[in-house]
Amino acid sequence: MAGSVQEGAEAPAAQPAPHAPLTLLLVDDHTMLREGLRSLLELQPDLHVVGEAGTFEAAIELAGRLQPNVVLTDIGLPGRSGLLLVRELRKVSPASRIVLLTAHASEEYIRAGLDAKADGYVLKDSGHAELVTAIRTVAAGQQFLCKAVASRVLATYLHGGDPVGSRDPLRAVTSRERQVLTRIASGHSNKAVARELNLSVKTIEKHRANLMRKLGLHNAADITRFALSHHLLAQEGGAGDASELLKLAGS
Repeated sequence: MAGSVQEGAEAPAAQPAPHAPLTLLLVDDHTMLREGLRSLLELQPDLHVVGEAGTFEAAIELAGRLQPNVVLTDIGLPGRSGLLLVRELRKVSPASRIVLLTAHASEEYIRAGLDAKADGYVLKDSGHAELVTAIRTVAAGQQFLCKAVASRVLATYLHGGDPVGSRDPLRAVTSRERQVLTRIASGHSNKAVARELNLSVKTIEKHRANLMRKLGLHNAADITRFALSHHLLAQEGGAGDASELLKLAGS
């Protein structure tokens, strides 16, 4: 009979079922970059882009609905920090692995990214092969730093600095910047903070810009969330209702 195995002949060995491809969510506010990434990544048979998001809110919605294996996200997103996105993704899609794909190569950003518990950190000028390796590595449950970032981390360690990701991000913030941070987080305007600290508005704006850069924050709502998550308002005697503070910050 056609298709039957003849007597005495060995049946062909059963082929193992192919592994399902890793599902990916791309998060970046530049459409062209996302489209280029999708085209490159889907050349790999084991990778499949299931969604794209250009905003913080869209990323949370898609991650919660799609539960991707790996999320690739930039640090800088419109209105919100990609570092805050890492923390929120842990809530809506706890099994997802997260890779920060960013142009920020400074030690401050690397520290902030690892402190946020990202699984990987890859610079945008890394090669395509290195990004693919990062995706597969974090999907296997390991951490990944691109070569340039790993070299910077190693150099810091060899020169006697704290290993990147091992210290409180607030150690990079001066005492004056911390005073400004807690007051902005409590809903005070730059003018009000300047009056309270007996400084010029221009000086407050400079301190605010510096602390936001160091902590990877992008607006007042980010500052408020950071202060709340690190219990700074209670320490400074400025604790209040979190939802009301976020409303004041424009969340």
